[in-house]
Amino acid sequence: MITGAAGFVGSQVAREAARRGGELTLMSHRRSPPRPGEGAARTVRADLADPESLRGLCDGVDVLLHCASQIGGAPEANQAVNARGTAALVAEARRAGVSRIVYLGTAAVYGRGTYRCARPEDLVRDPRSPTSRTRGEAEDAVLTASGIVVRPHLVYGRGDDWVVPGLARLLRALSGTPTAWQTAHSVIAVSELAALIVELSLVPYDTLSTSVYHAAYPEPVTASALLQTVAAIMEQPPPPRDLGIVQARELVAEQAGAAHALDMLATDHWFDSTAIWADLGRAPARSWDADLPRMKEWYPASPDPVP
Repeated sequence: MITGAAGFVGSQVAREAARRGGELTLMSHRRSPPRPGEGAARTVRADLADPESLRGLCDGVDVLLHCASQIGGAPEANQAVNARGTAALVAEARRAGVSRIVYLGTAAVYGRGTYRCARPEDLVRDPRSPTSRTRGEAEDAVLTASGIVVRPHLVYGRGDDWVVPGLARLLRALSGTPTAWQTAHSVIAVSELAALIVELSLVPYDTLSTSVYHAAYPEPVTASALLQTVAAIMEQPPPPRDLGIVQARELVAEQAGAAHALDMLATDHWFDSTAIWADLGRAPARSWDADLPRMKEWYPASPDPVP
């Protein structure tokens, strides 16, 4: 069963799971999930904020891939969906005898900071928002049930309405593309992230060395490389510009969305993902550089203007 099957990552996870065969149950709340393939799939409507709607949902399920989260909104909504909802879902999964739970988490649970080749076991969660705090509580429910947590940082690809659009907002605010920002950032395409999540649910449990994984391409990408890639697919690409972080902060001071993106790029966010590739016994199907030509396909309308 895949929760959040109509969402950005969940729909890709459903597609990857369908590609590998098996009988799928797709759970969504508001939107109907797209059909993931030609195999057997049924759709169920349920609301994580309503534990009663989860009763019996996991009957006959072997593997639960939990990709649903409340992002933003009122603190109480985050608590109801992410914390209490996940706890209720995990309890239902345990009652039904589900053998494997994999939860899509986020590196945002670490809070603000500088992270350079950082491993999960060396970091302490320090969430700064209701979303991150309650997703941390969701992690705890999954880990208590011997589940697996996957923490990506920046995820891009078809359906992304946050990473690339956010960087486009920053570029417009700067009226240029910085050329010398060398901070390191962990990134992954949503299709590759989906493959990792499905593989973690299928490999023998004794091949896994940990219960918390970072999910990213092994090598980080510089901030300027990210921004240059986004600029290349904008309708009006901002020209290259020799711009420092201090000057950039002055330019975006009154624009919250651009300022948030700048805060992220101003320092390293490189999370060591060695363990996930080693435990799954493979390298990425392609590299970040190989994804570049596909950006126009993934963002056909261009992130400028941002919807």
